[in-house]
Amino acid sequence: MTRQAVLGNRVLCGALGVAGLLLVMEAAGRAELVDPTVLPLTSTILTRVAELAVDEEFLVNVGATMTAWGLGLLLTVAVTVPLGLLLGSLPRLETAVRPLIEFLRPIPSVALIPLAILIFPDRLDLKIAVIFYASCWPVLINTMYGLQDVDPVAKETLRSFGFGPLAVLWRVSLPSTAPFIATGVRLAGGIALILAISAELLAGGSDGIGAYVIKAGSSPDGLEFIIAATMWAGILGVVTNSLFIGAERRLFRWHTARAGVTG
Repeated sequence: MTRQAVLGNRVLCGALGVAGLLLVMEAAGRAELVDPTVLPLTSTILTRVAELAVDEEFLVNVGATMTAWGLGLLLTVAVTVPLGLLLGSLPRLETAVRPLIEFLRPIPSVALIPLAILIFPDRLDLKIAVIFYASCWPVLINTMYGLQDVDPVAKETLRSFGFGPLAVLWRVSLPSTAPFIATGVRLAGGIALILAISAELLAGGSDGIGAYVIKAGSSPDGLEFIIAATMWAGILGVVTNSLFIGAERRLFRWHTARAGVTG
C-alpha cells in the first residue's frame, strides 16, 4: 500500500470517528438523555461554529491568539535550539545543567501564570513568556537527544579531513539532528496553543480566544458560543499539527525512509 493510500485511510477513519461521535451526541440530546442546558445539541453547536467562522470579532481574537502563539514559538526555537546544540555538544556542561532541567521541566506551566501576571503587565508579553517556558522543553530535549543519534563515523571522517568542531556541527550534526528538532517544534506547537488560551482565560485581557470565551459567558447563548469557540481552538490545533507533519515529511523524507515509517 502506498504512503498516500495509508494517509488517506487514516484521514477517512479519523473523519468517520469524529462524525460518529457527533451523531451519538446529537442522538443523546434528541432523546433527552443529556440536558440541553448542560450540553447543547451538536447541531446547535455546529451552527455556532459556522457563525464564528464569519464573525469579525471572533476572527480578530483568533488572530491575537495565533500572533502570541507564533511569536512564542519563534522565540522558543531561536533560544532553545542553540542551547540544545550547546548542551548536546558539551557532555560535561549537559551533566551539570541536567538536574536544573529535570527540576524545572515538571512544574505545571499554567501554575506559573499568576506569577507571570505580576512580572509582565503587558498581556502579549505575558503570553509569549508562558508559551516560551512551556514549549522550550520538548525542543530542548529533542535537540539534545538528536545529537546523541548522530553517526560518530561521519563526524570522525570529517575531522580526519581537517574540519573543526563548528564545521562538523554545521555539516553533520545539525542536519542529522534537524528531524528531531522538527518533532520537538511540532510538539511545542500544541503546547504553545494550550498556554496561549490558558493565559487569556486566567490573566484576562481584551483579545484572544480565551478573552472571547470569558465575554461569551455573559451572553444569553453563552454556553453554545463557549463550546463553539473551544471547538475552533481544537480545529486550530489539528490544522497546525497537520501543517507541521506535512512539512516534516517533505523536508526529511530521507529520515522517514531510514526509520521505516510509511505514514
